[in-house]
Amino acid sequence: MELHGENKFKVRSYSNAAFQLGKYPHKVHDLDPSSYESIPGIGKNLVPKLEELVRSGEMTYLNQWIEKTPDGVIQMMAIKGIGPSKVRTIWEDMEIESVGELLYACNENRLVDLKGFGAKTQEQVRLVIEFMLENELKFHYASIESLVTEIKAAFKRKYPQGLISEAGEMLRRDPVINELDFVCTEDLSTVLDLEQHKIPINQSIVSPSDFERELFLKSAHTDHISKLDSLEGVDAKEIYGKNGFKIIPAEMRNGQDEYKWSEQHQEGDLVDNQDLKGCLHNHSTYSDGIHDLRKMAEHLKMNGYEYFGISDHSKTAVYAGGLRSDDILRQHLEIDELNKDLAPFKILKGIESDILSDGSLDYETDILKSFDFIVASIHSNMKMDEETANRRLLRAIENPYTSILGHPTGRLLLSRPGYPIDHRMIIDACAANNVSIELNSNPMRLDIDWTWIPYCMEKGVKISINPDAHRIEGFDHMRYGVMTARKGGLTKEMTLNALKLDSLETYFRR
Repeated sequence: MELHGENKFKVRSYSNAAFQLGKYPHKVHDLDPSSYESIPGIGKNLVPKLEELVRSGEMTYLNQWIEKTPDGVIQMMAIKGIGPSKVRTIWEDMEIESVGELLYACNENRLVDLKGFGAKTQEQVRLVIEFMLENELKFHYASIESLVTEIKAAFKRKYPQGLISEAGEMLRRDPVINELDFVCTEDLSTVLDLEQHKIPINQSIVSPSDFERELFLKSAHTDHISKLDSLEGVDAKEIYGKNGFKIIPAEMRNGQDEYKWSEQHQEGDLVDNQDLKGCLHNHSTYSDGIHDLRKMAEHLKMNGYEYFGISDHSKTAVYAGGLRSDDILRQHLEIDELNKDLAPFKILKGIESDILSDGSLDYETDILKSFDFIVASIHSNMKMDEETANRRLLRAIENPYTSILGHPTGRLLLSRPGYPIDHRMIIDACAANNVSIELNSNPMRLDIDWTWIPYCMEKGVKISINPDAHRIEGFDHMRYGVMTARKGGLTKEMTLNALKLDSLETYFRR
């Protein structure tokens, strides 16, 4: 609507409705339509549109706007750094209707004199488009997982005695998937149309006796296989054994340092889901979360965890309802009461403190002292060169109240590359200052990158597998963090939230 210059008050009403629905703690599908008007942001005019959306999955009013808009212009709306009004200017004034045309215009220096743009904006748009095109037709592991499950289930329905497994990137649990590989004993194309999906699907059809051997060969990275003198054997265990190695888990067959890792460790040393004793870095209704403290804590307690670390946003994060001093006091009093009810389960008092532009943390020392732990993260002014980013992070790490460095590069996989940092320098600083590093388990982040986990362990820096949950469903993201941690060879001993509650509290106090 904003792209087409619709009345700004109407635009705002839809924007507010979307925002309020995103924060609404109940599933709209479960509500009676007569109660829709009681939902914040949903006025009388929006009720029938919401009814239609819930009933059919579509909205006629939205479709009318889409029909007026070229597909390429809609794609341009996904370019970070230019909003609907700038896209409208590009569309109307330059008659550009595709991302490709816009990239060409940037390379021709044609955006510089356009109203509201300039050389800096033009360069940023160019870089974002190039990143988008480079990552086109790549997928987050989490977004493909259900498709893999469906394919395997369909195969087993048709061939109950058949063997099938995902292979390649999926079996190695790569954060970003380029193609799907399967090893199976029957032709997968008799089950589904392999060409109907956006992602390429490949299959290796083998006899049951060759299944395990082929699965190993189709799953291990070529650099991993190249270090083996012999490929004789019926399965991975036998192949490794004939080469003098212990078996290396599928996630770790990446062609990195896994053989060196296997000299000191075995598969049982790797962190697993059941090793996690608690969950740190989570947000509640005090900032931008969907569920309140009690609901989140009770959910974790019911699922067998020992503790729940709350770390709502700090005051600088106004856009996320960051906590002011009186909010912190109110939250801490509520936590004290909840801990009496939930004992021996415990809610730990934390905060996700913004790392400000100069590297300092939000709040004065007296307030910082009141937390059990602090996750220090960058959320603003992210367009930094490496020197600026390093300087900012180093000051935050050296702050005596920083416990965990949150999502160190700020990346969003397939959406934002993150700011450049000297990983070795930052990890060394964390080691020197007894600061743990987060592996943010949101499948769009998975930051710190798994390739740096071996260096963290070498330097004695613990990894905290954090879901960054904003609702109870977000706790499920911890398993993506565990998958990624295992790729990097993370052991349970080097996992911060694999510590039992008393050991963790001692660690934080120290």
